[in-house]
Amino acid sequence: MTARRRGAGQYERRRTAHMATIELTKENFDQIVSENGFVLIDFWAQWCGPCRGFAPVYERASEQNPDLVFGKVDTEAQQELAAAFQIQSIPTLMIVRDQVAVFAQPGALPEPMLTELIGKARELDMDEVRAKIAEAGADGGSGADA
Repeated sequence: MTARRRGAGQYERRRTAHMATIELTKENFDQIVSENGFVLIDFWAQWCGPCRGFAPVYERASEQNPDLVFGKVDTEAQQELAAAFQIQSIPTLMIVRDQVAVFAQPGALPEPMLTELIGKARELDMDEVRAKIAEAGADGGSGADA
């Protein structure tokens, strides 16, 4: 599955017909994130009730936004990835735009909030986000509040 940039804020994703979300592993994570301009990541586990409750909401969002990449990280099977991102609570949703994490928050979102969040992430000016990150780094800060 790859995405090609089509003008400002537009992404085109080639999908397999049977899969709206893709499983992210330590083997494919870097490639998926580096080759796609807009990736949503759901950190989850099978035993987690809130994760199972959020799954259909996440799946519907992936179907409603076919131009974006929706990935899932099973924190039990991919403990190294979960540790690398300091995932302490699941589900945790992360949004990566142009290889910059612009959102990361634990908790299952209701469908209207997820839809709104995706809209806001689409509207971000990534040049401005990178400038804020650089500015915060120069000031000794830890990053931008995107």
